[in-house]
Amino acid sequence: MKKTTFPPVVPSHTEEKHGSKAQQVPVIALVDDDRNILTSVQMTLEAEGFTVHVYTDGESALQGILSRSTSLAVLDVKMPRMDGMELLRRLRMRSSSLPVIFLTSKDEEMDQLMGLRLGADDYITKPFSVRLLVERIRALLRRHEVSQAEITGEAGASSSILVRGALALDEARHQCLWDGQEVALTVTEFLLVKALVVRPGLVKSRDQLIDAAYGDSIYVDDRTIDSHIKRVRKKFRRVDECFNHIETLYGVGYRYRE
Repeated sequence: MKKTTFPPVVPSHTEEKHGSKAQQVPVIALVDDDRNILTSVQMTLEAEGFTVHVYTDGESALQGILSRSTSLAVLDVKMPRMDGMELLRRLRMRSSSLPVIFLTSKDEEMDQLMGLRLGADDYITKPFSVRLLVERIRALLRRHEVSQAEITGEAGASSSILVRGALALDEARHQCLWDGQEVALTVTEFLLVKALVVRPGLVKSRDQLIDAAYGDSIYVDDRTIDSHIKRVRKKFRRVDECFNHIETLYGVGYRYRE
């Protein structure tokens, strides 16, 4: 087995092997200053068929992710030169739909919540099982593919634009419009909004929203959904300060009021 080295960006063995076919392989940006984690996770992901770009600090990761094709990013919190929070914030300024999984220490609950508020789609606490991370990556990529299908003749025929009053959701383009103005949503946020607006007035419990956004095979707690909903409201209020169509029913869940 070849020895793994760690320059700021590690060329992927999968990319070299497949050449022109690399575009068809999911590209994972793995960002962590812990070399043991980088080694084990990179080897596992490449064994699973992923292309992996490795970064040991936030600054090199930002440059690499924005300049290279990236399907999904896994970000640690505490890193030199630029921490995971700042990296996530800057990524969201440039790409609202890039799927992001946040890595945080077990005792850093505020980091988890802050990561969700900044736009992470999911988070995993350290120490973690590499197999669990692989399954979370696959699940998030599947959600992303569904919500952001390529606009081909076949996809266009099967896709639809969901309209509820001033709201329009275009699944094929992963586009959300409010009164004609775009609201930039992450993958998870888009799926949550869709789940609420499909049947306006119907109350969705947090468990139902978790299933809609994450799937029934992944566990997340209720506060994760609450953080996502707060961020969704904030985004809508950037284009309409009077937006109040997502209602909280305390102890029950949420509903969309048309």
